[in-house]
Amino acid sequence: MPKLKLSPLTRSFTLTSSVLIGGLAFISSAATAAGGAYYRAELASPAPEARFVARDVVWACTDAGCVASQGTSRPLIMCSALAKKAGPVTSFAAGGKALEADDLARCNAAK
Repeated sequence: MPKLKLSPLTRSFTLTSSVLIGGLAFISSAATAAGGAYYRAELASPAPEARFVARDVVWACTDAGCVASQGTSRPLIMCSALAKKAGPVTSFAAGGKALEADDLARCNAAK
């Protein structure tokens, strides 16, 4: 079988592309770890687990504070899923927008 020969420019482009893609993946995960969470919640008591899945997102909790990346459901549904898994929620925000008091009550009432 003949070997494929790449020009120096093509090899350079391939290497540069690989480095860029790897770098972007690292930056993306670092941004999420450094506060890029979409959901933020406070629980009435410490979470029973430090990490768990509720409504197809991974929640990470420290004491009574929990964060998760964006899911595909409405914020009230995500809040209800969290409440079912971790207990009563005292505050819940999605994309920086907090749930109103009546929605928070509905979140905790859903079983």
